[in-house]
Amino acid sequence: MKVAVVAEFYPRAADPVLGIWSHRQALAARDAGAEVEVLVLHRPVPPRAALDEGPRAAARAAATMLRQPWTEERDGLKVRYVPFVSPARPTGYGSWGAWAAPPLALALRALRRRFPFDLVHAHNAVPAGDAVRRAGVRVPLVTSVHGGDVLYTARQSDAGADAVRAAFEASRLVLANSTGIARACEELGAGTTRVVHLGTDLPEEPTGRTGDPVLVTVAHLVPRKRHGDVLRAMWLLRARWPHLRYVIVGDGPERGPLERLAADLGLADRVGFTGQLAHPDAMRELWRGSLMVMPSVDEAFGVAYVEAMAGGVPAVAALGEPGPQDIAATGPGMVLVPPADVERLADELGALLEDRRALQDLSTQARATAERAFSWDACGRATVAAYDEALR
Repeated sequence: MKVAVVAEFYPRAADPVLGIWSHRQALAARDAGAEVEVLVLHRPVPPRAALDEGPRAAARAAATMLRQPWTEERDGLKVRYVPFVSPARPTGYGSWGAWAAPPLALALRALRRRFPFDLVHAHNAVPAGDAVRRAGVRVPLVTSVHGGDVLYTARQSDAGADAVRAAFEASRLVLANSTGIARACEELGAGTTRVVHLGTDLPEEPTGRTGDPVLVTVAHLVPRKRHGDVLRAMWLLRARWPHLRYVIVGDGPERGPLERLAADLGLADRVGFTGQLAHPDAMRELWRGSLMVMPSVDEAFGVAYVEAMAGGVPAVAALGEPGPQDIAATGPGMVLVPPADVERLADELGALLEDRRALQDLSTQARATAERAFSWDACGRATVAAYDEALR
């Protein structure tokens, strides 16, 4: 079968790790037997953070975005970037599908002349699924939901909710990245849903960790990831674990406030901010850790958790979140704590670090869980099976 993938979140020159999971799922589907080409909805407007930094930063960001090649090959996949303009994200994101539809319709027609695709796989209902719907392509539509549609877009405005519902109605099948997100899609009108978990690479067998314990978080620095809870838990553990370190991989608007919080708590010399790293470098930092800690809320899945577990690093997440609940249900390696409860988080971290033998056993179990339940091979097979179902 031939599949056209349409995505907004996808690696590009300005951000090579953006939506890397959608690229990896496309590769997994190809390796499982589908022929795949990709169209990326590319909005060549600098992010708000760059605009806030002033004209020079905005100009540099714009120049980087405009240097994006319109076509390229990534890991053997043909990728075309489809530019569109739209209102700003905070006020107009629900309408982005309407803005992206005209150039996408042209790109889909051009693609189909040389690559007669049988199906379109949109990553997210808005803007990709809504844009495909509006483009009027007469093939089945499969829409993957990674959380944002139901946790952000549909809640933000009536227009956003309407666009999400319309994309679901147009989709023959909706793929959710966790059971909780599947239920949320059904509440918004999705007909047939299937859960397809994303995957992870499995590194070489870990050789064991020595020296002082290290906590690691790999995530965008935004409030919902709750890095601050980890810093406050470290402060509570300061007497018991004076050499405990924390490595924060990623960047975002919360970096400044988090750096100030670390300094205010007297932890600045024990907390490292690496900034955003290329994916292989981020994984090396992650797999050096003792524990991956990300007590975030509105966590639809959390690829970083299973990436950590694959490297033998147990993960600590918030109880009640869709992704962590699914991951914990598959086997050992994920520890859940009540959300926004710094004292319970500190107690759990202390208990995990205290018993080194138990932590090593949990590390082995975490890797086994990831290998069994969260390989990219399994994701690819499940994705292609979903395509087959949609085509039937």
